[in-house]
Amino acid sequence: MDSSKLNRRITVQEYKGGTDDAGFPTPPVWTDIVTLWADREPLSGKEFFAAAAVQAENTVRFRIRYRKGINTKMRILHDGFTYEIYAVLDDVRGDRTETHIMTKQKV
Repeated sequence: MDSSKLNRRITVQEYKGGTDDAGFPTPPVWTDIVTLWADREPLSGKEFFAAAAVQAENTVRFRIRYRKGINTKMRILHDGFTYEIYAVLDDVRGDRTETHIMTKQKV
């Protein structure tokens, strides 16, 4: 993997619940898990009609250094946009150098 292409700073978040000071459960919130460097590659974009409104969806692949633990219940924040993770390809080349994260950005 060419590390010079890892020029985007992304934050991976997970939807977690917790407890307050009295021990009562609190509503789940998005919590930062890790911030790391990535390569961003737009793959496609499309527009569709839903609920009488035009919506756009972009498919983006983020390449990061090999990392376990990222899954489809998480999301990515980058440049003020939120990306839903729909697939994680661990160890793409079989040499534990990179992980690809397939995401959708809803606009």
